[in-house]
Amino acid sequence: MIDQDLFRAVLGRFATGVTVVTTRDADGTPHGMTVSAFSSLSLDPPLVLVCVANNATMAPLMATAEHFAVNVLSSTQEAVSRRFAGVVHDRFAGIGFHEGRNGAPVLDEVLAWLQCRIVARHPSGDHVIVIGEVEHAEVGDGKPLLYYRGGYATLER
Repeated sequence: MIDQDLFRAVLGRFATGVTVVTTRDADGTPHGMTVSAFSSLSLDPPLVLVCVANNATMAPLMATAEHFAVNVLSSTQEAVSRRFAGVVHDRFAGIGFHEGRNGAPVLDEVLAWLQCRIVARHPSGDHVIVIGEVEHAEVGDGKPLLYYRGGYATLER
């Protein structure tokens, strides 16, 4: 089996976009977390996946939620990413957002966003792979926020 430190070092060489995945609990309270383990899965039907750690505060919510949104962060939103990655009582305090068509919060000024209906969950290792069918999406302008070798980066293009 590969050493965990080497595994992290190798995966750290893979630059990823940064997203905030959002949903609402049964009382309608918005919740979100920073996620770099996000990927497209299928064009027909349009499917995406997010990987949620079993010990994440959002894990119980994503286990019962019917919908979620993926907010693709722009290069100007590092502070937003840090906020949703940290231990904060109300991650949405002071953050602009609106309710998407499926009820999941959509953050203001993101590069793009997708609203998804959960169609499958697959426990795997210390995570759950949550698959969502994209029901609505929008794109904006700007450059993406990237995560590379344990830190934030931007695309120079």
